[in-house]
Amino acid sequence: MGRPKGGKNNYWSTEEKIRIVKRIENGEGTYNEIAAEEKVTRSLMSEWYRRHKESGIAGITNKKKPGNPLVRYSRRETLTEIEKLEYDYMKLKIENARLKIGYTEEEVMAIRRKKSSKKNTQ
Repeated sequence: MGRPKGGKNNYWSTEEKIRIVKRIENGEGTYNEIAAEEKVTRSLMSEWYRRHKESGIAGITNKKKPGNPLVRYSRRETLTEIEKLEYDYMKLKIENARLKIGYTEEEVMAIRRKKSSKKNTQ
């Protein structure tokens, strides 16, 4: 069974994960019983337990997914003066990081073009 198509993924806060892991540690029931009560899959629950055992709370904390910080500004038609400065600052910061690795913006675009042309030919 699984979630219905187009359904929303469940989000579990770190506090909820810790509470569920503590229930497992305290022996409040079997994995299947706790999973049914909490509406969590058994495999996900055991993954949280394993990570908590290995790394503590840091192992089950939610990590922020990396994204493109420039999108926030590039989709707007008008920017305030502060937003323009932030946008320019982020662009320079990204360019600086690329140069530290050894890539220029032109090289990155060339690599992207190669990858996209390979996808189109397959």
